[in-house]
Amino acid sequence: MRVRTHIIAAVVLLAAGAALAQSPKAEQVFKNIQVLKGISVDDFMGTMGVMSAAVGYDCSECHANAGTDKVDWAADTQKKVVARKMTTMVQTINAQNFSGRQMVTCWSCHHGRDRPSTTPQMELVYGPASQETDDVVQPMPGQESADEIVAKYLKALGGEQKLAAVKSYVAKGTSVGFGGFGGGGRVQIFAKFPDSRTTLMEFPDALERGDSIRTYNGSVGWIKTPLTVLGQYELTGGELDGAKFDAELAFPQQLKSVLTNLRVGLPITISDLPGPSSQTSQEKANGIGQDKLVNVLQGTGPRGLLVSLFFDKQTGLLLRMIRYAKSPIGRIPTQVDFSDYRDVDGIKMPFHLTFAWLDGRDAIQLSEVKTNAPVEAYRFGKPEGVKGK
Repeated sequence: MRVRTHIIAAVVLLAAGAALAQSPKAEQVFKNIQVLKGISVDDFMGTMGVMSAAVGYDCSECHANAGTDKVDWAADTQKKVVARKMTTMVQTINAQNFSGRQMVTCWSCHHGRDRPSTTPQMELVYGPASQETDDVVQPMPGQESADEIVAKYLKALGGEQKLAAVKSYVAKGTSVGFGGFGGGGRVQIFAKFPDSRTTLMEFPDALERGDSIRTYNGSVGWIKTPLTVLGQYELTGGELDGAKFDAELAFPQQLKSVLTNLRVGLPITISDLPGPSSQTSQEKANGIGQDKLVNVLQGTGPRGLLVSLFFDKQTGLLLRMIRYAKSPIGRIPTQVDFSDYRDVDGIKMPFHLTFAWLDGRDAIQLSEVKTNAPVEAYRFGKPEGVKGK
């Protein structure tokens, strides 16, 4: 039986590898791709997000007529030409000085500015120390062990026995919105053990906006994000790995089996919101956005995905997850914040979730969660079929 299991696992891995190999690359989907060839569509989109965040630009500042119906994504603007040179420069620096390791990225110099700062500013030299943390956590002696942190987390949620009894759940709520956009949406989350999950966000009062949908069915994932370049596409790169981990994390009792090479860094202080200015009155009422001292646990997820987890030192609850996909010019971060934990059938579940990536941010306030509710398979399929008939 063990040999048969290994054979089946090998066949599944080979099939997954073949599917990834057959997935279209960026240069097959987009026109005039010159230096970012050979990467998946979703990793290409993430790379655009890295560039945008690094220099503080939006699409229209590099692409002709972006934001209008006359956009020409393939046109060579001056800034696109410069961006290609910068990409090549970064890759050359890493190849010649760091054995190909990604030590220098766009963010290393730009930090949100179109022109890198070259001179120290006195208010920074003599001001508070930078709060930026390293992507890769260095193990620190004298801290709680990974086993202790995970055990405390599972106990805080209600215990492994109660968690293991949950095989599915359906949640409903609303989107809080960010920057005046995306609020008032009707949200549903479907999850099924061990690794299927869908987030469906509908806007009945603004039908022209379209639905936002993220799905993963255990092997295939999709994203539908209206008002963007592609609108809808199948996940094949780092986003696929991230979707798989998100689905597995929905059932936290399997945390130690889906992350390997666990290591614990120094505790740090975080706020469970990307920025205080974005905090709503409802979030303030729920105690969201307060600074918390956390244990930092990092491990390796699906296909080498780098994952950092931040646990409240006082309660043991998970407050933040950051996963990093790969790109030719730097890691692509996706951050999920969890707060407003409430009791649901004897276990604690977060009722406030903030999903932030380089191209947007979804804040969700749940109103109800039903555990072990029946969830049909179509809920995890291609976006147009998620809502059913």
